[in-house]
Amino acid sequence: QRGTRDVALPIKRSCQTVLYWIPVIFITLIVAWSYYAYVVQLCIVVYLLAYHVVFILFTWAYWQTIFTKPMNPLKEFHLSYSDKELLEREDRGESQQEILRRIAKDLPIYTRTMSGAIRFCDRCQLVKPDRCHHCSVCDKCILKMDHHCPWVNNCVGFSNYKFFMLFLAYSLLYCIFITATDLQYFIKFWTNGLPDTQAKFHIMFLFFAASMFSVSLASLFVYHCWLVCKNRSTLEAVRAPAFRHGADKNGFSLGLSKNFRQVFGDEMRYWPFPVYSSLGDGCSFPTCLVNQDPEQPTSPGHNPPPNKA
Repeated sequence: QRGTRDVALPIKRSCQTVLYWIPVIFITLIVAWSYYAYVVQLCIVVYLLAYHVVFILFTWAYWQTIFTKPMNPLKEFHLSYSDKELLEREDRGESQQEILRRIAKDLPIYTRTMSGAIRFCDRCQLVKPDRCHHCSVCDKCILKMDHHCPWVNNCVGFSNYKFFMLFLAYSLLYCIFITATDLQYFIKFWTNGLPDTQAKFHIMFLFFAASMFSVSLASLFVYHCWLVCKNRSTLEAVRAPAFRHGADKNGFSLGLSKNFRQVFGDEMRYWPFPVYSSLGDGCSFPTCLVNQDPEQPTSPGHNPPPNKA
């Protein structure tokens, strides 16, 4: 039976890997077909230059989002062999927390669990940095994890969040551009103003596909723009990060300009391009902690950490 399980496990993992790539293959085929339908069938010479600029930026951002590996916590956050043994010997939660507090004392950690405990990952055996979460699909702790996106078969986090934002922006622009330039031919299709050729099907379906994706992408892009302005991840929007003084949904917000620059960087020339320019190391973040209880004194531990960026 053990031998059977040993054989079945790699097969299961291989099947899961194939399934995870299906959404990416689907998007790739749709984009490849849209290129054929627009460039070969529609073939509007005046629009082709602008179309290819948007197409290149879109595919570049999509590629970067897919193949940029998520960043994992630095080795300073991993438990040493002696600490692991010590933690395993303790069977009480409070004793384990004492060990974790000692380990985390010299680390730039300001968030806690909702109960006030040190955030610890049993799977990765590390003290979680602020805004770090364990991805069950990748089976790793991801720095500033936003979500695991099946459409890119990758975790969206600190290392590729800018690429993901540009992917949303350029894919939305791509769909809007196709919808706008294809509209007049779509109207001619319904008024029988187009010649009865193979292009009629592509023009009709191209308009439907582009307009449909425009609606869904617009809502997703606006939502993530709001997250960037508030300096929150999708996970933090669902559950506010907890600090020593309690949960604070605006704990990492530094104002609109600084929030935007944390994702896109200080160099404006790099903002439109899917090249890495985000600020920080992903393990520590400046905070703007708000004490929501006026009767609770602010302790020295509530001071914002230095901005290493």
